[in-house]
Amino acid sequence: MKFKLKYIIVLIVLLSFSLIIYGFTIKEDNLATANKYIGFGTVGLFLIAMPLFLIKESKGKSMKDYMLTNENVKKMQGKEQKNAENQ
Repeated sequence: MKFKLKYIIVLIVLLSFSLIIYGFTIKEDNLATANKYIGFGTVGLFLIAMPLFLIKESKGKSMKDYMLTNENVKKMQGKEQKNAENQ
């Protein structure tokens, strides 16, 4: 059975949030362990789930379209002028 990347990302996000919430719930009893759970949850979100999500969403897209080149700046200025004229 082939897992889609979308489901893996959702699983990692849910697991990370669960770790963070669990860390905050045990914070009064055991501070060191609670900080570890919160830290692992944060790492899961920002160093694992976010890059996987960005890789998944950027497949098939040209990075040139998102860069500020002279050509793209001129396109944006042309759109702004058309919007100003229409209002």
